[in-house]
Amino acid sequence: MHAAPPRGWFRISALTLAFVVVIGARHSLEMGVSAQAAPQETVVSDPSAAEPSASPPAKPSPVDGGIPTDIPGIARAMGLPFTVAFALASILGVWSIIERLVVLRRRRVIPAAFVDGFLSQLRTGRMDRAQALALCQQNPSPVSEIFMHGVRKWGRPGVEVEQAVLDGGDRQISQLKKGLRVLNGVSTLSPLIGLLGTVVGMIQSFNDIATAGAMGQTETLAKGIAMALLTTAVGLLIAIPAMTAWLYLAGRVDAVVMEMDRLGQELVNLISAEALRDRAILVDNPPPVPGRVAGADT
Repeated sequence: MHAAPPRGWFRISALTLAFVVVIGARHSLEMGVSAQAAPQETVVSDPSAAEPSASPPAKPSPVDGGIPTDIPGIARAMGLPFTVAFALASILGVWSIIERLVVLRRRRVIPAAFVDGFLSQLRTGRMDRAQALALCQQNPSPVSEIFMHGVRKWGRPGVEVEQAVLDGGDRQISQLKKGLRVLNGVSTLSPLIGLLGTVVGMIQSFNDIATAGAMGQTETLAKGIAMALLTTAVGLLIAIPAMTAWLYLAGRVDAVVMEMDRLGQELVNLISAEALRDRAILVDNPPPVPGRVAGADT
């Protein structure tokens, strides 16, 4: 069986991500307020110095005043806390996708050679309860775990065997879906983190307008607007692939579960008390071989 990660690892990662986001938002707001705390005072000693100079003021560079498009510039515009939060979400998402792709391989969940040989020996009556349990233990896999739950009820009524198979299947389905919760969390939280960055960025921009009168100075407002737009965009860029992967992997889990359900039902029809009784009757009273009619003249 695949070694599952520690039970509390995902919870710790989620709490760490939430803590980084909250602290980052608070830090960004405090930095925005402190940057504008001291009013700018201009002392003019010479009246002639207050007159505008003849040369036109230099226009800000589009690169300096625009929204960055390179990765380092985007990270600086969003700020360290949001960058760390998005990096953690990306790492969790990529790791979960790779781990689930490995775990949900069909030949690992339902090994064809084991399943065919196991059911074939049961159909022909060449294997008893002890041999069936030993064979399942020698071939560990999710479907063999389900078979073991049913084999332990060997010879019991079909209802009991079926319930045992269902109980084992529920445990295995929970294990197969375990990593999908991480992808669901990444696809849900990433846009919310981006929305928080949007709110923080807009608060910074309005704070600049209120404290510095920067309504007409777009370069002064660029920092808050860049954070507002970039955090939303990055959050969506992380959430969309994570949601796509979640839909694909959930479909793969459903297909595997349907196949395991079919195999479990076939096992019930082979080892239940009713099935064993019917097989014994057929052994004691084999059906007549079709041939010539008794008493007919040649």
